[in-house]
Amino acid sequence: MCDSKRIDGHPFQVVYEKYVTAVVDGSEALPLLLPALSKPLDPADILAAVDGVLMTGSRSNVHPGLYDGPPARHGTLLDEQRDATALDLIRAALDRGTPLFCICRGFQELNVALGGTLHQHVHEIEGRGRHHELADDPLDAQYGPAHRVTIRRGGPLHRIVGVVETDVNSLHRQAIDRLADRLEAEAWAEDSTIEGVSVKDAPGFALGVQWHPEWKVTENPVSLRLFGAFGDAMRKAAS
Repeated sequence: MCDSKRIDGHPFQVVYEKYVTAVVDGSEALPLLLPALSKPLDPADILAAVDGVLMTGSRSNVHPGLYDGPPARHGTLLDEQRDATALDLIRAALDRGTPLFCICRGFQELNVALGGTLHQHVHEIEGRGRHHELADDPLDAQYGPAHRVTIRRGGPLHRIVGVVETDVNSLHRQAIDRLADRLEAEAWAEDSTIEGVSVKDAPGFALGVQWHPEWKVTENPVSLRLFGAFGDAMRKAAS
């Protein structure tokens, strides 16, 4: 899923290359970039052309008006074009049974699309830790292990990754507040922040994680299992 951005005054559709390479190397699939246009593409047309949907992370926040949250603070990066495409596409993918993998902003979009709400600044809540990266750190430090998550034993996430605890990176300020009714929490940080979810009534692969498994995907067994399972689900859907 692309973001809409302006660069030197021109509108661009952009996506971090790490997601593209994770689909190639981790899922062994062909990545197609989905634009977030001012006139959104019809989700049915998108889903007719793909075998799965990866909702990527982004520096922008989901617009708080979509979940009746307080107005965003001055200077907060928003992307209403992406919102207009992403939420409808998530719901349509679930209705169709298309494999769906949601990461970071995509994880937050999944919750909002199904009726949940978000914290816009989770690190400011008493008892919560700092979940965002330090901008001056090198990338390997930003994406290095930040905290541990506990995974629900016997759930779909556990069945894929095969562990009940793992260390993850953490590069987010938004986080789930009220969990959507259709979602099941699958992983939690040590401060109780929800870090993984599944869709209760989904017939196949429909997962979201708050961390970034796409980062150097082939170097992390948990990340590789996640993207591998997503690839397997897409191949099954295409057969």
